[in-house]
Amino acid sequence: MPSVSNKGKNMPESPIRKLVPYAEKAYKANKTVYHLNIGQPDIKSPEIAMEAVANHNLEILAYTRSEGSQEYREKIANYYKNNNIPVEANNIIVTTGGSEALLFAMGSIADAGDEIIIPEPFYANYNGFATASDVKIVPVISKIENNFALPPISEFEKLITPRTKAILICNPGNPTGYLYSKEEIQTLAKIVKKHDLFLVADEVYREFTYDGYNHYSILEEESLAENGIIIDSVSKRYSMCGARIGYLVSKNKQVIATALKFAQARLSPPTFAQIASEAALQTPQSYFDEVIVEYQDRRNTLVNALKAIPGVQVGEPKGAFYCIVQLPIKNSDAFAQWLLEEFDDKGETIMVAPAAGFYSSPGVGLNQIRIAYVLKKESLVRAVEILKIALQKYKD
Repeated sequence: MPSVSNKGKNMPESPIRKLVPYAEKAYKANKTVYHLNIGQPDIKSPEIAMEAVANHNLEILAYTRSEGSQEYREKIANYYKNNNIPVEANNIIVTTGGSEALLFAMGSIADAGDEIIIPEPFYANYNGFATASDVKIVPVISKIENNFALPPISEFEKLITPRTKAILICNPGNPTGYLYSKEEIQTLAKIVKKHDLFLVADEVYREFTYDGYNHYSILEEESLAENGIIIDSVSKRYSMCGARIGYLVSKNKQVIATALKFAQARLSPPTFAQIASEAALQTPQSYFDEVIVEYQDRRNTLVNALKAIPGVQVGEPKGAFYCIVQLPIKNSDAFAQWLLEEFDDKGETIMVAPAAGFYSSPGVGLNQIRIAYVLKKESLVRAVEILKIALQKYKD
């Protein structure tokens, strides 16, 4: 029998999606499942985006340019300029989601066996993207005890080798909700400039910051003109996850020219999704203002309820809509499966994302979960109540 590739064998499962079969069993058992496991916002997509697709006048659903239409990229550039990020249309490649943008970035800056340093915990699919690109992730551990703040420069520098190509961050962070300060971004800028590396920043949650904090983009730093690469997406900003439109943004002409070759190889991003995403750029600020108030209320509700459970520790997010929760258990994979297979309270249970999959260091995060607070507040309150009861009944 022919065998599959070693790369395929090494491709990690998604900690977010691998429990879906157990959730389906829970549905068949007529359980109500509160989904805390995935960052699918319940906020409505902007009407203007939906109407743009419904009212299109296309007669042929044709290819678009590999880098995205000129008009759309010019409008994206204006969006960035309004956010103090001075870029032009030719600094932008439109991709099929932020995932493809990150794959293009890895393919453009790293060869097989090269290394990218990432503060962990990090977005679980970075592990998959690295495996697909034959890139080695070198983790630098941030800890729940100091709310996942940027580790000291010394921790980064002792990991840098001749094969190191970049530092990758997610800001605000998935799964931690951590928001890097301007000073932390400037610290990272000094490191990558000193060692001639790229700084890749996944900034898809830029709009979602709380408590009066503001997002500071890497491309607001003039010193990073040649070293900075932004990964971006419409998925969370406009609650348009299914559009699968993202961007790779860089002022480094060689990076853009190289990434364009990857874009040409997959032909073009989807036409209807670009129409919707271009229209979404007209979304009024009031939409985001309301969303941010809603998410901040949800965060407060969730974090306060979690802190009331004995033995539970929670990181306090300043952005995005996730938090890492440390539980008084040994193995969150087993616990998450048990919640769906064997437990319910009054016919209800919860689905969480085990956090070990958000680390690349073996044995780290085994007693942690990620919670996405994308449910309404009353659902979050009930979900935490279920979690509390489950912890009382669960035996490792």
